Amino acid sequence: MTVARQERLRRGAAAALEICIVAAVYYGSAKLGLLQQLVRGQVTPLWPPTGIAVASLLLRGPRVWPGIALGALLVNAPLGPSLPAVLAIVVGNTLAPVCSYALLRRTGFGIELDRLRDVLALIFLGAFTGMLVSATIGSGTLALAGVVSADGFWPTWSVWWTGDAMGVLVVTPVLLVLRSARRPKDAPPSRWAEGFLLLVATACVGLLDSGSAPLMFLGFPLLIWAAFRFQLAGAAPCALAVSTFTIVAAARGSGLFAGHDLLTNMITLQAFNASSALTALLVAAAVSERNQSQKEISQACGYLAEMVAKISAGGYERTLTGSVGEMNRFGETSTSVKRTSGKGEADEPEARRDQPG
Repeated sequence: MTVARQERLRRGAAAALEICIVAAVYYGSAKLGLLQQLVRGQVTPLWPPTGIAVASLLLRGPRVWPGIALGALLVNAPLGPSLPAVLAIVVGNTLAPVCSYALLRRTGFGIELDRLRDVLALIFLGAFTGMLVSATIGSGTLALAGVVSADGFWPTWSVWWTGDAMGVLVVTPVLLVLRSARRPKDAPPSRWAEGFLLLVATACVGLLDSGSAPLMFLGFPLLIWAAFRFQLAGAAPCALAVSTFTIVAAARGSGLFAGHDLLTNMITLQAFNASSALTALLVAAAVSERNQSQKEISQACGYLAEMVAKISAGGYERTLTGSVGEMNRFGETSTSVKRTSGKGEADEPEARRDQPG
């Protein structure tokens, strides 16, 4: 009984620690996101906490949702117009990632993001659909509280939805990559040099994006390069960097975002960031699927070559019998072969005709 009680206490302490960590990371990332606020000091075009919340739910399960609620409360308490409004916003910020998590789990989402279906689910269900909850509840709360006018509801809603969706699109993949990040073994120096060159090129494109010239499209070659050469491990951080630089340009009203109202800028920003994230994640998933198919084909060819070698060496019956299970793993239909001595079953009718009646 004492051992069972200690085990329950240990599990409870571990769960409480996870909740506190999620709340702390949520709060810290929210402070970074508020540096680019566009509406009333609390609505930003990139809201990293949503990406952290969705990633936390995917990695640790639904038991960490109190950490999301606690972090949202700590962030919005100093910003909210009133206590009921703050509580409503906290509810929206908590329900949105939980809804995204539920939608992703119903589709059989894989956190490796190495399939096209997983990437599409994250984009259209986790980001675009799930974040409708927080944007609607939050903007509606500000409108009902009289903080946002009726004419400002849709611009506020667009910024809120853009920020939450972008948080899922560009932050969640990075966290999922970091979960399984390992130092590459036996990587040649040229591989490290290519990664460093990609990093420098991304930084240079970021400086151009933040300038007065509308050169946002320069980020797409980098995204394709990162996805083809480094798959998700390179595509996710590159997409985060490109989106961050573009958001900075939108907040400053420079480049392509100069001379337009807030709603137009948010539509443009959402379209660009969604396109960049879609390009990076889909290309990375396609390359990962291709590499996996090539690996399986190579393994199948290796098994077949081993079978041919054993058959040539004289182990005919033993090779075929032992290889049935191996061939079935690659979807092949195996046929049992039996060696017979003397006359086979096909010769029996002829032998019977030769016998006297």
